[in-house]
Amino acid sequence: MMRPTPIPPEPGQESVWDYPRPPRLEPVEKQIQIIFNGVTIVDTHHAMRVLETSHPPTYYIPPEDIQQQYLLPSARTTFCEWKGAGSYYSVKVGEKSAIDVAWYYSNPTPNFAAIQNYVAFYAAPMDGCYVNGEKVIPQPGQFYGGWITKDIVGPFKGDMGSWGW
Repeated sequence: MMRPTPIPPEPGQESVWDYPRPPRLEPVEKQIQIIFNGVTIVDTHHAMRVLETSHPPTYYIPPEDIQQQYLLPSARTTFCEWKGAGSYYSVKVGEKSAIDVAWYYSNPTPNFAAIQNYVAFYAAPMDGCYVNGEKVIPQPGQFYGGWITKDIVGPFKGDMGSWGW
């Protein structure tokens, strides 16, 4: 399948087509917030983001900046060719819950050791995920966990017809 035509970034924007493969991990100083059932379950300036060709950034949150009482361990597991074996959490706040909506790596590969036990969240099931106050758009498709903001341009993996990228 042919690579799509990247959208040229404007000043202050990043193209996901300039991100590397294999992916890169980098710290984020921007404020990251996640709200579920009206409760702020994440508020941090210490996140890490994974940048991979064709994907909007996936944000990983340090455990100490998560309201841990709302995370429920799940039996679901995953495997990433870059990060290794992962596990999931469900989120429950009050009577509202979302199953298998957050994941982490308790023993990541050496290149991703900095995100050991950091947690990433799918944006769609949350009331809102925010980067510096901007509500993110979830990465297309049901599989990927990237967050799209106005400073990121695609096209993005997960869009219709992108399976072979």
